[in-house]
Amino acid sequence: MKHKPWMLTPGALTESDIQTLYYHHTPIMLSEDHWQQIEKSARAVEKIIQHGQSVYGVNTGFGSLATQKIPVADLSELQKRLVLSHAAGVGEPLSPTTVRLLLLFKINSLARGYSGIKTETLKTLIALYNQQLLPCIPAQGSVGASGDLAPLAHMAAVLMGIGRVDHEGQTISALDALATLNIKPLDFAAKEGLALLNGTQVSTALAFESLLLVKRVLGAAIISGCLSVEAILGSHAPFHPEIQTLRGQLGQIEIAAIYRQLLEKSEMHASHHNCDRVQDPYSIRCQPQVMGACLDQLRYAGAVLLREANAVTDNPLLLSAGEVVSGGNFHAEPVALVADAMACAITEIGSLAERRIALLNDKNLSHLPPFLVENAGLNSGYMIAQVTAAALVSENKQRSYPASVDSIPTSANQEDHVSMATHGARRLLNMVENTAYVIAIELLAATQGIELRRPLRTSASLEKIVTLIRQAVPHYSQDRLMNVDIETVKNMILNGAFCEWIDLPLC
Repeated sequence: MKHKPWMLTPGALTESDIQTLYYHHTPIMLSEDHWQQIEKSARAVEKIIQHGQSVYGVNTGFGSLATQKIPVADLSELQKRLVLSHAAGVGEPLSPTTVRLLLLFKINSLARGYSGIKTETLKTLIALYNQQLLPCIPAQGSVGASGDLAPLAHMAAVLMGIGRVDHEGQTISALDALATLNIKPLDFAAKEGLALLNGTQVSTALAFESLLLVKRVLGAAIISGCLSVEAILGSHAPFHPEIQTLRGQLGQIEIAAIYRQLLEKSEMHASHHNCDRVQDPYSIRCQPQVMGACLDQLRYAGAVLLREANAVTDNPLLLSAGEVVSGGNFHAEPVALVADAMACAITEIGSLAERRIALLNDKNLSHLPPFLVENAGLNSGYMIAQVTAAALVSENKQRSYPASVDSIPTSANQEDHVSMATHGARRLLNMVENTAYVIAIELLAATQGIELRRPLRTSASLEKIVTLIRQAVPHYSQDRLMNVDIETVKNMILNGAFCEWIDLPLC
C-alpha cells in the first residue's frame, strides 16, 4: 500500500512523527524553500574554495591531519578517500529498521541547510530512504565522538556505488541499488563526505528505536503489575492519590492514577476487604514509586533524543552570518548519558516484574497453587519461567554498567575524550527485548493466577486484557512447551497489543 509523501519540516520532527514513520514506512519530501537553503550553503562552500581560504574539512586533512592543506584539484578525491578510509566498521549489520531511522535523522539534519551539502547528494539519500534501499552498515566501530564516523561512512559509501544495500530482505550491490533509481554513483564535492559521516544519527537512531519499543514494554508492565495485584488479592490502598501528591514526583502521580483506573470496581478487591493482611511486598506496593521513576527517566531521555534527532551535528558548520566555524556538535555525550539512564530504567522495569513472578509462584505468599498450576508435582507450572525471568534480569543488570564513563582517546589524541554513545545505545535493543520477555512471563503468570481465583472477577478493563491474552494462549492446565507461550505474548507486547489501554508519551 502506497502512502502519500510526508512533507518533512527539517528540525521539527515530533515524537508522533517519528513513531509514525518508524512503524509505517512513508516516503518523505522537502518543500522548495528548504531546497533553497540547502543550495545556499553549498554555494558558500564553493566560495571558500574560490577565495583560497583554509577551512577544516573543506580543503584540509582530517582529525590530527587538519593542518595539511589539500590542492583544489584533489578535493573530490579527498572526500572519496575520507569515506573509504573511515568505512572501517565490523560485525553484524544494523537492522533495516535502525538504518531507516538513522537515514531519516540524517536527512532531517542535512536538510536544515548548515552542512554545505549539494542538493543532488541529499536527493539521492532521500531516494534511498523512500525506496527502502537501506545501506548495510556494520554495527560496531563507533566511539560516538567525531560523530558516528565508521557506520555513517558505510552509509556514505553507498552513494558512491560502493558497498551493499538491503531491499526488503534481499541484499544487492550499491551500484545496482543506484541503477534502480537511474542515479550514477556520486562524486562528492568539497565537505560533502565529511558532512555525511560526521554526526550522531546512528547513536540517536539506536536509542530512539529502543525508546519507541520500551514505551510499549512500559505500558504492558503496568498492566502486568495490575494483574499481579489482583492475582495475589493485593491491596489497592498504596495507589491512593494523596499518598502520591504528598511526595510530588510527577511520574509516580501519573502511574498511580493509571493503576487506580485499571483496578477500578474489581470484584476480587472487594472479596478481601476485611482480610487481616496489613501490607504487601514492595514489588506490589511500591509500583507507582518505581515505575514512576522509570517513566521520569525515560521522558528525560526522550526529550534529549528528540532534540538530537532534530539537531545539526556535523562539523564544520556554515552559520547564518556566513561564517564557517569548527565546533563539537558531533560529540554524542547527550546521547551517551541518556542511553545509560534508559539502561537503568529498562532493567528496573524487568527487575520489579521478576519479583512479582516469584511472588505469584510462591504458595506461601500468593496463597495460590504452587507454581500456578493444578496437580503441582506432576506439573511444574511456571517454575522455570521464573528462572528464565531471573536470568534475563541478571543479563540486563550486567549491561547496565554506564558506557558514558568510559573514554579511550583516538586519532592521535585529537579526539581525546569520546562518549561511547553508540554501543551504549546499541545494547538497549537487546535489553528492551529481555524486559519484554520478563513482562510476557508476568502477564501469563498473573492471568493464570486470576483464573485460579474464579469465580471471582477483576475489573472490567483487566478482564478484557485477560480475554485478549487467552485468545492467543490457552489456560495452562498441564505442562506443555512453555517458550511458545512466552514468545507469543512477547510479540504481542512489542507489536502494540496493549497500547489500547496505555500509550504514554515519552518526549
